Amino acid sequence: MYDFLLPDIAATAPILIVALMGIVVVVVDSFSNDNENIPWLAGAALVAAIAIELARLGTTDTAFMGHVMSGGFASFVNSVILLGALATVILSVPYLSKIGHNYGEVHALVLIATAGMMVLANAGSLITLFVGLETMSICLYVLTGLVREDPRANESALKYFLLGAFSTGFFVYGIALLYGATGTMMLAEMPAALAESGRTGFFSGGVALLLVGFFFKVSAVPFHMWTPDVYQGAPTTLTGFMSTASKTAAFAALILVLSRVIPLADIGSDTQFLLAVVAAITMVVGNVMAVAQLNVKRMLAYSSVAHAGYILTGLAAGVVGYAGAMYYLLAYTVMNIGAFGVMATLEWDGQQGAEQTVDSLAGIGFRKPLLGVAMGVFMFALAGFPPLAGFFGKYFVFAAAVDVGLTWLALIGVLASVVSAYYYLRVLVAFWMKNPEDAPASVQSEAFPVPLFTKVVLVACVVALLVLGIVPGMVTEVAGAFFSISESAAVLP
Repeated sequence: MYDFLLPDIAATAPILIVALMGIVVVVVDSFSNDNENIPWLAGAALVAAIAIELARLGTTDTAFMGHVMSGGFASFVNSVILLGALATVILSVPYLSKIGHNYGEVHALVLIATAGMMVLANAGSLITLFVGLETMSICLYVLTGLVREDPRANESALKYFLLGAFSTGFFVYGIALLYGATGTMMLAEMPAALAESGRTGFFSGGVALLLVGFFFKVSAVPFHMWTPDVYQGAPTTLTGFMSTASKTAAFAALILVLSRVIPLADIGSDTQFLLAVVAAITMVVGNVMAVAQLNVKRMLAYSSVAHAGYILTGLAAGVVGYAGAMYYLLAYTVMNIGAFGVMATLEWDGQQGAEQTVDSLAGIGFRKPLLGVAMGVFMFALAGFPPLAGFFGKYFVFAAAVDVGLTWLALIGVLASVVSAYYYLRVLVAFWMKNPEDAPASVQSEAFPVPLFTKVVLVACVVALLVLGIVPGMVTEVAGAFFSISESAAVLP
């Protein structure tokens, strides 16, 4: 076993680099409180991990006796998670300074949460699924309640923790039932074990409970109730992080479970129907509730719920939709990180945006043209306007649904997207078509400085959405190569 230790460490190097740098940041912060070099250390670790993952896209491997995946699918998902974490670290430095909470441990928690997300997304067994999920979740609970003197932040963190712990219980029971039904914790071994023993009530119950845990993490209806309160109460840049990177990790893990544990024949029946119904309800509820929101962060929270429904549409299509879902996760990460980055820069209420309404930002586009133009691109992308990446993300998942006979689901998705255009364009109306004098006096007197690195991140997000929209095949061909279809199952090579 020890002969494989060094190769296994090398295979999981990006995860280890990020996790170890999180520990280093804690040590540095203990000797030099809130050291200004801590964000640089965090950024360097994330950049190094991204470089390694991009170099491994064309390879596939496993580590630690199959418990962790490496290369290929794992590297693609890790790259998306790491990009979201890197943008969050950059955007958080000026934002946390502005709200007076630029603590060194914030960056340590972001790094450790990122490592947990990578473990979750690279899981080769039920054990690593659980370890990654809990590592990610515990860090996010703490980050949500970062502003401890704010009652709303405390309420958000408590709700997130209690409901998250409850969903974890479902997840663990699901793991226990799957192990009892198959006799193995390894995802790759479960189809053979299931073929030998036959599908039992234990197995069906385990899958159902596992899906409940996943639906909570991705904010799918009816397990979305925590999302608006948590997003509203958490620091804005960290809200962007948990709405993108954690969702990417959870969806990637769900793809692993669907592609390795459940045979393709079952995807065509009960499981597919369940995913399709949840996707439809999530798209409808998310968009309808977003229309009624006045607070920007609550609106983006329900928007996040709706986008979970779009991605679930791709997963409901089975292996045909997995590549489109992965493209969507990349596009969603870029446009949502950008949107929350703009709102963090324009935050004026001193309460992490909890009181920041759409109408309060009247005319801000004329005062801050860069932010106004960038927000326009992000809103159009989220609504699904061509030629931006958001349009092609929706096209890929809806087309996959049509290909497998779920035309009704694609139709619901298209209609839901039409509804979403209303509340996304409402933001742009406030930015560009309302008189700046209609904004509150506190907004009119606010300078809203835009730091250089914030500009770099926002411009990079805008360019990425344009490039991904102009050449979408650049991503879908890479993502599609990670999956192969056999007669009985959709599997990762």
